[in-house]
Amino acid sequence: MDQTTTISFFRFPRWRDRAWALTMMGGARLAMSRVPDLGFWKLCGSGTGEGFTPVPNTAVYAILCTWPDEDTARQRVAHTRIFQRYRARASEDWTVFLAPTSARGAWSGRMPFSPVSEPKTGPLAALTRATIKPGILTKFWGRVPDISAMIGSDPNVVFKIGIGEVPMLHQVTFSIWPGPQEMAQFARTNGPHAEAIRAVRDGAWFREELYARFAILGDSGTWGGTSPLAQLDLTAA
Repeated sequence: MDQTTTISFFRFPRWRDRAWALTMMGGARLAMSRVPDLGFWKLCGSGTGEGFTPVPNTAVYAILCTWPDEDTARQRVAHTRIFQRYRARASEDWTVFLAPTSARGAWSGRMPFSPVSEPKTGPLAALTRATIKPGILTKFWGRVPDISAMIGSDPNVVFKIGIGEVPMLHQVTFSIWPGPQEMAQFARTNGPHAEAIRAVRDGAWFREELYARFAILGDSGTWGGTSPLAQLDLTAA
């Protein structure tokens, strides 16, 4: 069996539901720990704008999970009570099903993903996660507006969002691309992003970092009224 990762996004337009979702950042931990077959998991908030900002977006929350296989992932996300509670309050929800293809680094002291062979072509998702050293927060977030503007205007990015467990200190970026060439072009040749990567390496800004890529297995639900994957060719190999 190949490990499957899911990222579920939930939109809460009403203030009472936003308040509920905020309390669930702590309140859902016990329920999540009891979900059968669940491996690694994280409850996350999100950022405003393109998502890559330190200002929280109180309307959008996310749950990241790992499962032993895709069938189990689909069953648990669809039928487990904690996910049903989130969907019942959300105006919209979307889950992406992913197969990890490469990963390096650590998240909370462990490697949560078990990669399989990485495809050379076809759509992919990328996830980065970092614990930022408190002493460089101003420097780090000073770089973010330019990066956010560039990824927001990149015609190749299919979906992008910034999420995290703790505002300011823990930053997760999740993006979907039509192929590895398009993603590499942004990551390595885009001015502000490339400059930020060099600054991070030169200054050792992170206490902990993780980089992972995923093949896209499919999705359920909608985001913005449609599936962001609709424009992709998921049959590409």
